[in-house]
Amino acid sequence: MSVLCIGEALIDMICTDKGSSLSDGQNFLKKPGGAPTNVAAAIGALGGSVALSAKVGNDPFGKQLKQVMAEFHVDTTHVHLDSKHFTTFAFVSLMLDGERDFVFNRGADAELTVDEVNQIDLSQTNIIHFGSATAFLDGPLNAAYYHLLEAAKNEGKTISFDPNYRHLLFGDKQESFIKQSWIFLKQAHFTKLSDEEAMLITGKNTLEEAAQNLLDHIPGVFTITLGKEGTLLGLGGKTYIIPSIEIQPTDTTGAGDAFVGAVLYQLDRDNLKPESLSWDDWNGLIQNANKAGARTCEYMGAMEAFKHLNNSILN
Repeated sequence: MSVLCIGEALIDMICTDKGSSLSDGQNFLKKPGGAPTNVAAAIGALGGSVALSAKVGNDPFGKQLKQVMAEFHVDTTHVHLDSKHFTTFAFVSLMLDGERDFVFNRGADAELTVDEVNQIDLSQTNIIHFGSATAFLDGPLNAAYYHLLEAAKNEGKTISFDPNYRHLLFGDKQESFIKQSWIFLKQAHFTKLSDEEAMLITGKNTLEEAAQNLLDHIPGVFTITLGKEGTLLGLGGKTYIIPSIEIQPTDTTGAGDAFVGAVLYQLDRDNLKPESLSWDDWNGLIQNANKAGARTCEYMGAMEAFKHLNNSILN
């Protein structure tokens, strides 16, 4: 398991009745998900060696999550089945005004413990990816997350971070999210953010100010994904824009996770250290990652899209 991803594995229940609230909706589509789970699946789809550390319920949904990961050749040795907590669910409906009706039923994902993380043999791991989302909420997972960060630092592993901010998830805990994000930003060798996350975390009002703030305060390489406008790369005190791939998107779900997965796959495949790479190196890596993100947007749902993801699309 050259890459290890830690964080939530959950089921998204997506209301397919257009414009209906969750209380009115009758039809739901069940989709395996969770940001670090998606990243692991993308790496596996590209042919990488990857493992997932997470906790799910010992129920049909948790077992489905483990099965789906295995189908993407993800090592699920450290995906634990919890008999005391149900698999975490996120219920989502898109309203006609563009707002999301959202209910989060948190269960087993919160229960991953320090002791369970300690069981992981990191000797064959090159990269550890922290996809925060629910890990910055209360629960044993939070402590396990920080424990693994310390282990990664002590053992000289490459640290990857994606904050994955969800307003509907954090609500009045936004300041806690920002504070915790900075802890990981200052330790990560590679970080991927959205433009919204970059401005939220830095407290700046423009993308340019946010990028400069990140250049001034974090030592690692960072990217800010800008959708059809491309990807901003922060490297060596400068920023660059790498164009996106023109497509007609079907569904953008999982595109950012595919992007991260493609970056980590390439770093691991070629045994590369983010901090030692040149602009030309990063330009090639990000162009390939943009291809992976674009391919994902051409299909409905992240896991369905990853079935069409393979390393033949990379240079």
